[in-house]
Parts: sequence; C-alpha cells; structure tokens
Amino acid sequence: SVARDATWRGRTAERRMLDDELAAVVAGGRARVLDVLGPPGQGKTRLAAEWLATLPDDVATFYGAYPAGGWGGGLRTALLAAYGGAEGDARLAARLDAPEHAIRALRAWLRGEAGPEAGGVSVTGLAARLFASLAQTTPGITMMQACGTSLQGALGLAAKIAAGQIECGIAMGSDTTSDAPIVFQKKFAKRLVAASRAKSLGQRIGAFKGMSPGELAPVPPDTREPRTGLGMGEHCELMAKEWGISRQDQDLLAFESHKKAAAAYDEGFMDDLVIPCAGVFRDNNIREDISLEKMAELKPVFDKLGGTITAANSTPLTDGAASVLISSEEWADSKGFPVQAYLTLGRTSAVDYVDGEGLLMAPTVAVSELLQQAGLALQDFDYYEIHEAFAAQVLATLKAWESEGYCRNRLGRDAPLGPIDRARLNVKGSSIAIGHPFAATGARILAVLAKLLHNGDGKRGLISVCTAGGMGVAAILEGVGRSSSADAVIS
Repeated sequence: SVARDATWRGRTAERRMLDDELAAVVAGGRARVLDVLGPPGQGKTRLAAEWLATLPDDVATFYGAYPAGGWGGGLRTALLAAYGGAEGDARLAARLDAPEHAIRALRAWLRGEAGPEAGGVSVTGLAARLFASLAQTTPGITMMQACGTSLQGALGLAAKIAAGQIECGIAMGSDTTSDAPIVFQKKFAKRLVAASRAKSLGQRIGAFKGMSPGELAPVPPDTREPRTGLGMGEHCELMAKEWGISRQDQDLLAFESHKKAAAAYDEGFMDDLVIPCAGVFRDNNIREDISLEKMAELKPVFDKLGGTITAANSTPLTDGAASVLISSEEWADSKGFPVQAYLTLGRTSAVDYVDGEGLLMAPTVAVSELLQQAGLALQDFDYYEIHEAFAAQVLATLKAWESEGYCRNRLGRDAPLGPIDRARLNVKGSSIAIGHPFAATGARILAVLAKLLHNGDGKRGLISVCTAGGMGVAAILEGVGRSSSADAVIS
C-alpha cells in the first residue's frame, strides 16, 4: 500500500501508475514490499523508486508500523490518506519482471480506528483500500474497540481464515490526536440540522434565531467514560489505590519501557518493522535520557492530592498506524512468504466497572479464560506483551493474577495464576515509551511479538490489551517450531 499525503489524493491517474509498480514489487517470492513512504514535498515517487531499485530481491517487509508522533507534532492526516504518486518507473517493473495482478490475492482488508475521522479524510476500511494498491474489488471493513481495535481485527480475520471464508487479509489500525475533529455544542448542532432541512431562506435564518456566542464554543476531545464521568487516568488511580501500587514501582516500569524501546532501535530490531513517514524515522516519544530522579519530580495528574499517576508513568495519546498480514499457511506457502508466527487463540472479556471493578482489569479475565481454553499455565510463555496504558494498570494486572482471593472470587480458580518472569515482559518496550494510537497498538504488538517468535525457536507469546469501556482482549502467538493446529499465520 502506498501511503500518500492528503494533498495528493486527487491525482488518480498518477496514483494508479505507482500502484501498478508496487503491485509488481509485491508479486512472486523475490521482492516483497508492502509500504513505501517518503517525506512529504520531497519528490515522493522519485525517492520511493530509487530506494526500491537498491533493494536486493530477497527483501521482505510484512509489517508497516508507522512511527507514533506527539500531540501537534506528528503524522497528522498523512496516516489517514494515501501518499505518493507521480511519474511511473518502468525500469523497476522490468527489473523485477513481476505480474501486476499478484496483489489481487489479498482478499480482505480490515481497517480499524478508535478515534473519529480527522481532516475531512475518510478513514473507513473501504476508503483505505481504495487508496492502496489492492484490487478495487477487495472488501474493506471498519471496526472499533478502542485500544483493542486492531488486535480484535486480527482475531476476526483469523476466524474467517479458519472458517474457510478467506485465504488472507490485512488487519490494521490508525489514530491521530494531533488532528482530531472539533465537535460543536449540541444546541448549535441542532440548529445546523434544522437549517439543512429548511425549505426557504427565511426558515434557514430562523434556525439561528436567538443563538448566543457560547453555542459556538467547541467540545474538546474527551476520553471520559460516559457511564461514570471519569477518565481512564482517574479510573486507574482507583485501581492503583485498590491494589497498593506505589509511585516508585510505576516509575520504574515506565523507566524500563523507555530503555527497552531505545535499545530495540539501537540494536536494529525495529529496522524492518518501522517505515519512515512524513519525515519521522522513529517513534519520537521514546526518551533515551530518561532518569528516575527527574520522573520523581513530576506531580500527579489525575489526583492532585494523593495520586501516584504522572505524565511519565502513563502512555501518551499519539498519532500512528500499524498493520499485519494474516493468512492460511497454504496461502503463505504458495506465495513464498515465510511464516513468522501462528495466531492460535484469542479471547475478549469485560468487567462491571460501573459497579466497582477496575476499568482496565478486564484482561485479567480474558487471559484466565484463554489459558483455561488452551490448557496452559500463565508461566508457559516465553514472552508477555501487556499493553502499557498506565504503569499502574500493568502492575495491578500482575498483582491480580498473583492474588488468591481475586483468582478465586473473580476468576473462579482454585489457586492463583501466579507470577510471571518479569524479564520476559515487554522486552522491546511498549506503549508508555512508544506511544498509544488507540487503534494501532494491537497490530504493533502483534508485529513485535511475531518477530520475537520468528527470531527464536518455537517459542510462545501472550498478548494482553485493556480497552476503554471495561473490556480486555488477549491472544496467544506460537513460533514456527512449535506443533500448532492454528489455521491463521502471520507472515
């Protein structure tokens, strides 16, 4: 898929020329590139073509995880529209000698977003694939489950593959907070609706009779839960108090997340996972020079008097996108795509956060049910990828699994799930360091864990993601070396 700056959307003919080039690139088993991006306004197509021409034939990049930018300084609508297009490069297609129809084998494109549309750009699944090099007959689906969106999308695709409905698909998610749409007050919105239905000029003018300037005040973006009126941070403060999570432990987990993420870039682990976009070449929220001393100086954000959650031990809301290619093993073999991991099981659960349960504790339930279904213990994993909405949320989850009372009374278990080896937790950093574009986080975690498993020998990984609305999504990935009955593979 060619990601384009929004200003290039109208150049349909030019876009299709580059689409055909990239369809040829993806074909066969030699050069397989799913995303080509360059800085806006700097000869995108020329840069893309020159870069592609330098690639060896065995280069494969199957994950497109865009760097996550900060509020007001990130990727903005470039993430939500196609990007590229200009003169074709015939020598590239000739060099690769690849048929242009190969991309048509991708039969499903699943696109997720957790935030509303931004910048006037349509971000539905259908619109996304129309701007990509997929066949115009490829179906697209838009779904939303807050932080669990793209992981839930991947599980949905895997289920379709297991049922024999499709052979392959792309699960992706994107979000932007730097360009979130501004919503009008309800009263003014009703006036606009009335004006649109008016049949005469007088009726249109009458719709705005008695309007006060205050009605024009915009409603800022808000992540509060409508049933409680509390934001995620406020709910997590309640969890931190309930489970006795100290400020020092939260800061340490956040500190380690930044250090691990920085090391992942420095050692080259992220090189084939992250694709530069809009002049951003790495996740720009990572603080390589973070220090526990400076973190300790920050004041609590959500509970000014007795709180422990700060900006440093919380994940920031950022711009970003991520995608993952999922298929049957037979389809991957037929295309020469190496299998990175097997997506074997998934589970979604919810908690009654209105009646006192922790808003972000649903993954404790989802993981417990998942383990029971798989016949596994919590300790039977080589990697644990727990989404870091807040350091307190991760630590509360771990404490709950170790609690005999919680596991007996809430999870219905005879004994606690027990502790995990913390050295195996989020080994390449996670959301606190990298950022959290709601809908993209699940696919990012899938891509990182799949690569970890591919680099090892038949290991197993557990994913746990909490979401708004008191929900949690969990999944199990297994490495190629393990004997697996999974119908869906990540390649």
